[in-house]
Amino acid sequence: MDMFDKINELYDKRRKVELGGGDEKIQKQRDKGKMTARERIDYLVDEGSFVELNPFMEHRVTDFGMDGKEVPGEGVVTGYATVNDRPIYLFAQDFTVYGGALGEMHGKKIAAVMDLAAKNGTPFIGLNDSGGARIQEGVASLDGYGHVFYRNSIFSGVIPQISVIMGPSAGGAVYSPAITDFVIMVEKTSQMFITGPKVIETVTGEQITSEELGGADVHNRQSGNAHLKAESEEEALDQVKQLIHYLPQNSQEKTPLQPYDEKEDLRPELADLVPFDAIRPYDVRSVIEEVVDYESFFEIHPNFAKNIVVGFATINGESVGLVCNQPKFLAGGLDIDSSDKASRFIRTCDAYNIPIITFEDVTGFFPGVKQEHGGIIRHGAKILYAYSEATVPKMTVITRKAYGGAYVALNSKSIGADLVFAWPNAEIAVMGPEGAANIIFAKDIQEADDPEAVRQEKIDEYREKFANPYVAAGLGMVDDVIDPRETRIKLKQGLKMLQHKKEERPKKKHGNIPL
Repeated sequence: MDMFDKINELYDKRRKVELGGGDEKIQKQRDKGKMTARERIDYLVDEGSFVELNPFMEHRVTDFGMDGKEVPGEGVVTGYATVNDRPIYLFAQDFTVYGGALGEMHGKKIAAVMDLAAKNGTPFIGLNDSGGARIQEGVASLDGYGHVFYRNSIFSGVIPQISVIMGPSAGGAVYSPAITDFVIMVEKTSQMFITGPKVIETVTGEQITSEELGGADVHNRQSGNAHLKAESEEEALDQVKQLIHYLPQNSQEKTPLQPYDEKEDLRPELADLVPFDAIRPYDVRSVIEEVVDYESFFEIHPNFAKNIVVGFATINGESVGLVCNQPKFLAGGLDIDSSDKASRFIRTCDAYNIPIITFEDVTGFFPGVKQEHGGIIRHGAKILYAYSEATVPKMTVITRKAYGGAYVALNSKSIGADLVFAWPNAEIAVMGPEGAANIIFAKDIQEADDPEAVRQEKIDEYREKFANPYVAAGLGMVDDVIDPRETRIKLKQGLKMLQHKKEERPKKKHGNIPL
């Protein structure tokens, strides 16, 4: 045997690993409308850029008939590559090999590539497609999960972590994606749940399908566990590419500037987009699109807690995060779910040095017994905490209403906003004129010959005296009252002025956000 025989042997072994579970299992995967692990990597990364790591790692289990059983690649493909010329590290679980079940060495492979990603300050992407723990390995497989969870946690806020659910993700397997920054699911072929339908039926008697229990729609619309959903695997991987576009390599860097379409910065349409009548709904996305670079808005969590809109965009090519009340839903009021959604997004932006712009049109926190008993106090406090904690550039535009505690919570000057702008029609007050007049002038209204006429007179009086932007501007709580048409110009100037902002928080181990 000479060197060429050894080289041929190497290529034979590599081919065996690359074949995964074999042709029959690969065909089964395709019949479900799914790509193989390697096809997913090829679609995601720049052509020819993928470098595989640890392809020959093997399990060491001898129980339950595993002695001598080959598990090619340990059921997971790991390595590094570039996406749109940006370096990334990744893993892709291979469902054709033991259903992508995670064992000791499978976990070790993922942990090793995560360590490299953290050392190199590089985004980490997980393509999840696994039936869960490899039961034949017993507690060693659970230990494998633990090593992955630990790294998800300690690297959180250090490097961007993106999870794509491309098949089942059951039991402990769901906790790794849950810790990462973004979770993307594929409709009809991906599910996440702690206990599957059969276990639920046995324990509680409830009957439900896998899709109804933990499908993409459920987690995007109801639970909020997933940020995005896609109709196909290709669309899900395209969303990964989009996300990387707005994120930096790590917490010590800024997102690279993007080329942008130079349009006229004065936007006349903004004067008409928001109805002057304070209770008429409108779509805040139309305002966002008039302010950010052309077609740059990428919404996050679009199907969850629709009363608040969050997402990334660019202004003058600079990546920004947007947090905006949505008057089309629940009159833009803040409830439990929207508080969670906004807080999480604010903290994500702050972790990765992305300036935060808030468009505010809010009547308050949503009232009701269900909200109070569900913990709206704790959940609402998260928004206050997240904005106060954030040290990135923070700007607010009050477009119409800013009442009460919700005004304070949504990046007011008092909790650390760098710049607060208000449109001339903005009503900034402790509460709406109607409610305020009813309380302050209750006696006058009661004793009047025509209570309704007096009530209206007092509402108008309160609105004129207090529900306008000039009282707040006079107290320094609003930096400037601006022409709506100049909003993009003011935000561009603000971003430029704040580009070298540095702000320190008191030294501590970490804060204790109300969870």
